[in-house]
Amino acid sequence: MINFHHYKALTFDCYGTLIDWENGIFGVLKPLLLAHNTNLDDEQILKLFTEFEAELEKGEYIKYREVLNRVVQKFGERFGFDPTAEELNSLADSIQHWLPFPDTVEALRALKQKFKLVIISNVDDDLFAFSAKHLEVEFDQIITAEQAKSYKPSLNNFRVAIERIDLPLEQILHVAASLYHDIVTAKSLGLLTVWVNRRGDQKGLNTTGSAVSQPDLEVPDLKTLATLSLN
Repeated sequence: MINFHHYKALTFDCYGTLIDWENGIFGVLKPLLLAHNTNLDDEQILKLFTEFEAELEKGEYIKYREVLNRVVQKFGERFGFDPTAEELNSLADSIQHWLPFPDTVEALRALKQKFKLVIISNVDDDLFAFSAKHLEVEFDQIITAEQAKSYKPSLNNFRVAIERIDLPLEQILHVAASLYHDIVTAKSLGLLTVWVNRRGDQKGLNTTGSAVSQPDLEVPDLKTLATLSLN
């Protein structure tokens, strides 16, 4: 078990960890695909989304809004339709409406009493600003892909965060839902990690990535983390 008394800062992934990104994606892509006579189930949509997103983020840095636009374009290429300009922008435009998981805000407020809270997210500054309003806490640092000019799982994003936090590594704990984007890289830099396994026993695709890394703690949600860390 992690001794939470050793830590002064918690770093968080945002989408998938704090914000319910899956339902945000489904709310856009399911009706868009149906409008073009393409009927995919949730797991098929997530599998293709994560495949397209990872491919685009590995190349030369482009803003996340452009990544999402190109994801929509790739769905069109895969299934034989040409998205309209409005459809190309639909995923990025929808982020302002993506909501936190039910336990997120209360847990963040509780954790804020004891720790510095930091965001490390694969997003643009303006897009995260929408999510920040829903999260309802003031973060001590916010590190976006736009600032780092790279996307997790790049080491660079974490190095930028560690430099800004200006605390010893042993006082920083990284919290995330994605093994691929977060846990593997954070552990490679010497950070202890908490895996928020929100999908639990759900069968099918592991949308958090296929990378295998052993987190130092696994919790089903943020409420559990807050309870453990504040006792």
